[in-house]
Amino acid sequence: MLHVVVAGKVFRFAEQLPVADVAAKLDGYRTEEAYEEGDYNFALVTEVAGLLPKENTLSGVYSHDYVMRVFHRGKTVPLPRTVEALFSFAQIEDTTFLAIVEKKRVANLVANKLSEILFGKVGGIVEARIPPETLREFHLKNREDTKITFFDNVDIPNVNKLSLYGPDLVNATLFEDYTKHGDLWYVVARSKETGYVVGVTRDASVTIFNLADKSKYVEYVNKEIYPIILKSIS
Repeated sequence: MLHVVVAGKVFRFAEQLPVADVAAKLDGYRTEEAYEEGDYNFALVTEVAGLLPKENTLSGVYSHDYVMRVFHRGKTVPLPRTVEALFSFAQIEDTTFLAIVEKKRVANLVANKLSEILFGKVGGIVEARIPPETLREFHLKNREDTKITFFDNVDIPNVNKLSLYGPDLVNATLFEDYTKHGDLWYVVARSKETGYVVGVTRDASVTIFNLADKSKYVEYVNKEIYPIILKSIS
């Protein structure tokens, strides 16, 4: 069976920078670095392509070459590879958000690289963290369709994490009990508005388990995730 999943992570600007200025800094961005090792010579390219500005948003593709080492015919040789990720900036009120449609490790890497391009340093773009109480509101909004919940920071001795699985969590008194003993870390629920099965963590990693279209992923994050994050930081 083919499992369709789109993963990504949401970040925000720690410093103000209008989307128009973001577009100006990223437009045509490209660097090239020569890599030489014995008989192997590569041009390692970092670039931003496909910039698409719309009202208060800017999307594009970030790509970055790196060298990995593979075993070939009795020896280890360098091989160039490319990381490529769709990104989308959105200006909402006084906050600029960034969604990167890739798994957490790559998303974190790309966020730091974009921060270096835009702000000249790492730290201009930071995680858009979601407090436990805000994550609880996400659960309550979709409480009839919540399938999985995880709790951390548990105060019960020798218990690190708590979890609940099942279709009837709305009626589970254990959910309220667990809330008293730990912080909600992860929720998987079916969105009433879209029908997407969505997993959201406190570090704003967002996974849609029944979607293949990355553009629709960005649309969902804009409509459903940014507002709950904005509520928690306002």
